[in-house]
Amino acid sequence: MEPTSRQKVSPFLDPGSITKPNSLAVIQLSRDNFVPVYLKQVDGEHDGYAEGAVLNTRFGSFPHSTLIGVPWGSQIRASKVDTGSRGRKRKRQGADDATEGASSEANESNKNQKNDQASAEGLNGTKQAVADSSGFVHILPPTPEIWTTSLPHRTQVVYTPDYSYVLYRLRAKPGSTIIEAGAGSGSFTHASVRAVYNGYPAEGKRTGKVISFEYNEDRYHKMQEEIGEHGLKGLVHLAHRNVYKDGFLLDGKSPEADAVFLDLPAPWEALHHLSRTKPKKDGEEQNGDAEWVSPLHPKKSAHLCTFSPCIEQVTKTVSAMRRLGWIDIEMVEIANRKLHTLRDRVGLNLQIDRGVNNSPRDVEEALTRLTEIEDRFRENARPRPAAEDTEMGEDDISGEAEGVSKPATNGKPKVEAPKPKFPWQDGRLITRGEPEIKTHTSYLVFATLPIEWSEEDEAAATQKYPVGEEQKQVVGTLDRKSRKEERRAELQNKSGNRKARKQERDAKIAEAMTTTTA
Repeated sequence: MEPTSRQKVSPFLDPGSITKPNSLAVIQLSRDNFVPVYLKQVDGEHDGYAEGAVLNTRFGSFPHSTLIGVPWGSQIRASKVDTGSRGRKRKRQGADDATEGASSEANESNKNQKNDQASAEGLNGTKQAVADSSGFVHILPPTPEIWTTSLPHRTQVVYTPDYSYVLYRLRAKPGSTIIEAGAGSGSFTHASVRAVYNGYPAEGKRTGKVISFEYNEDRYHKMQEEIGEHGLKGLVHLAHRNVYKDGFLLDGKSPEADAVFLDLPAPWEALHHLSRTKPKKDGEEQNGDAEWVSPLHPKKSAHLCTFSPCIEQVTKTVSAMRRLGWIDIEMVEIANRKLHTLRDRVGLNLQIDRGVNNSPRDVEEALTRLTEIEDRFRENARPRPAAEDTEMGEDDISGEAEGVSKPATNGKPKVEAPKPKFPWQDGRLITRGEPEIKTHTSYLVFATLPIEWSEEDEAAATQKYPVGEEQKQVVGTLDRKSRKEERRAELQNKSGNRKARKQERDAKIAEAMTTTTA
């Protein structure tokens, strides 16, 4: 493997500040719609486009030349593209007669002469893209989270809420080695690589690595191609293997893994390969086998997680774990639910807009509105005299003559319009969850396999941390008989001291009485 300085770092680990050619980028069309694109620097026409390689979306066409060399997160406007010869036939299937053949040869020779002349003048390069008003997109750097939402699905995908919790429970950290069985679409693979990455491997240096196994040959080749395109070859070792039968060793050697993730239909059939020593079969005595090699790290506890969609799979897996010595077995189900925060605007004085509940805020507002309706009904139902409909005052005549209509006040004072309120003054903030949880059923089973403790390890620990006489004072280090003897000696010392103090006091009293008599 080449030194780290010469290794091209994956865009998933260090994308840089701007987009680069021959690299992966993610185009965001909308909030939850992402499209992965491999940026190509093409000189001249490509696939019939004079602007070179072009990405076509529902928001317009985007030449790759407009996507390269821009900061990540930039907004890219669509361009007007020249389709050129796109969709036309490049070659004729054959001439129907000699005349058409001769004319076609003449036209072809003239076209070649024009192309040669344009090439000599430097006019057949990539055409400059012209901005269009059809729409825009955003260009984002590739991350495991975005890749999970945009990758081509070959199997069921392990989504971000699941693999983030799995990596946390597996204690994945820079420098760890993770075994993954069932690469599938590569979602967990990309996330685990980022979790264990602490540099590309070099001579004499142990770095984080992901050992991934895939049984399906088509998925294996597709996954291998993606790993190479994403610059993860030095960090992911992909193998085509049936782990039920052949286990997890690499060329007969142990990968010394400290974390294992099994995304298999029957994980209990592969657990016997994940042991410290060769497992004992029914009716067979446990004998030391010099040829047995464990894929786990000999000096670290191993953490395991299995991903199963059915509870029957969980039952069989847990039974196999208990037989093989795994401890701290626990099953977890992840239910990702989004919460939406909004302002609950309720009131009859609000306009009927989106998000507004046009109903009474409380009983007082409802009674006020009913009172207004009753007053308006009585006003309209009140009989009016005939003179009120026919007679008109001078003010009304002058107003009609001038073409100005005056509002009727009916002798009531004019009521000013209510002052507008700001949106945050109406209603309160509330949080509502999604009506449906958009997730798939998955049961995660976690377990731990501790390291084996031998007599040599016990002797080394005793030598490093010796147990001295001071440890006898620690509660729990003495048995029941020793505690009784210690308590009896303590009481005897206390009683002896009491007798000595009494004798000393009596002597002092006698001496004082003698002195007084004299």
